[in-house]
Amino acid sequence: MKVFFHFSLNEFSNTYLVGPEDGGDAILIDPGHIDMELIERIEKNRFNIAHVLLTHRHTSHTKGLGTLVKIYSPKVYAGSPGVYDIPVIEVKDREIMDLSGITVEAIQVPGHTIDSFVYKIGNSLFTGDVLYAGRIGKTTGVVEKALLLKGIKNRLLTLDERFLIFPGHGTISALKIEKLFNQELIDAMSSDDLAQLSHPSVLT
Repeated sequence: MKVFFHFSLNEFSNTYLVGPEDGGDAILIDPGHIDMELIERIEKNRFNIAHVLLTHRHTSHTKGLGTLVKIYSPKVYAGSPGVYDIPVIEVKDREIMDLSGITVEAIQVPGHTIDSFVYKIGNSLFTGDVLYAGRIGKTTGVVEKALLLKGIKNRLLTLDERFLIFPGHGTISALKIEKLFNQELIDAMSSDDLAQLSHPSVLT
């Protein structure tokens, strides 16, 4: 399996291309912007974009979707029922999908947005705006922040610390690095307050 990183000037967001070694149906994650550089990379690797995964519906991660569907006609997967009037297959928490032979697990981690999902492919986590290198995603209030931290703590930090993190913005990291140096996560790991958080959307 190949994983390619594509940087977009649209709010400095990251798009990821995942596909088989010898070409064929591939996955594009968070198409914030579609340009010729990305198209050329897709074509050079003999990929067909058969699937699109959206970590959440903010425009910095979805703005290129309209262009993409005109070129490749992929199936679009997201935690929201629709994006820009484009039909979407709504994913469920802990759902395991076989996308043209690539196994993807959808992990819901709300807080940054209610529809935020992390996608686990192999030993890689495509975290969108849930978790970055050295920080967590932005939230609109203290409850949302606690919800996000609880989700990261219970859903992500329990995984093998060798897992790589491919965030929606910034550089690639790993769970072990975040456990050692991400101060917000270090504090959350030792906090009992998160366990007491009561909210209808809290996932346990």
